[in-house]
Amino acid sequence: MKQISEKAYAKINLSLDVIRRRPDGYHEVKMIMQTVGICDTITISKTDDKGIFLKVGDAPLPCDKSNLVYKAAEMVMQQFDIREGVEITLDKNIPIAAGMAGGSSDAAAVFRGMNRLFELGMSLPEMQKMGVKIGADIPYCVMGGTALSEGIGEILSPLLAPPKAYLLIAKPDIDVSTKFVYENLHADTLSYHPDVDGMVQALESGDLKGITDRMGNVLETVTEKAYPVIGEIKKLMKAEGAENALMSGSGPTVFGIYRKKDTAEKACAVLQKQKIAKQIFVTEFVLPEYTPEVNEIMSGEFGKKEEEA
Repeated sequence: MKQISEKAYAKINLSLDVIRRRPDGYHEVKMIMQTVGICDTITISKTDDKGIFLKVGDAPLPCDKSNLVYKAAEMVMQQFDIREGVEITLDKNIPIAAGMAGGSSDAAAVFRGMNRLFELGMSLPEMQKMGVKIGADIPYCVMGGTALSEGIGEILSPLLAPPKAYLLIAKPDIDVSTKFVYENLHADTLSYHPDVDGMVQALESGDLKGITDRMGNVLETVTEKAYPVIGEIKKLMKAEGAENALMSGSGPTVFGIYRKKDTAEKACAVLQKQKIAKQIFVTEFVLPEYTPEVNEIMSGEFGKKEEEA
């Protein structure tokens, strides 16, 4: 095999709580992650020339060691003493700096792709252990699907997928620094915490209203305050029939959940007319084809809570 391609799906946070800031500076989180049908494509080819050659097309992204894609490939090549070179092409579709884990998902696709291309035989937990060293969202992105994420994001519990619904996803014409958001979040003084456990129960029972009623993201207290357009988009989505609307991750992307596709599409047209967002998508929840069965996902040591390990 000389070349492979991998899809790198975006994620949203159906719920995001920050428990505390740890002494090491990381934030302890409790959140529900969900893959959605917006994806980048990673193509990896073997080359005769040694090294890593990254192409990102017209996307305003670096092609050097500062890119998570490059870091992931370099980590695999060093770990397995791969002497051949690789050319990696990134076709970008996920909004950049949007709170949708685009960079982490791209890196996760590199771990999966390098594993296939060089027939390395890495298990899912092995790829996750490598990934967390360069990005807290990467272990989830390696797996995909619906999951409860705890710790700094590395403790993962697969969940049943939500009932079928349609998503309107909108990113306003701003970029948000995750570092800025977390530096300005005062986790110890938060007066509101979303009902993450209640949402887990709603997922288990397939209750869409129970899910949408419990949507919450404590990072909105920072990002929405700095960028009021986020609140404006949420309000507009709900006025146009969304069951609920929420900012994803550290923002600024907002998603609304709709029971009917035509309602989501009509709301999309309203957002486009208002010119309130730069990138707008109508999509669905997805279970990526690379996601193993739940009983296989947690078969390794990675992802188990410390008291269970």
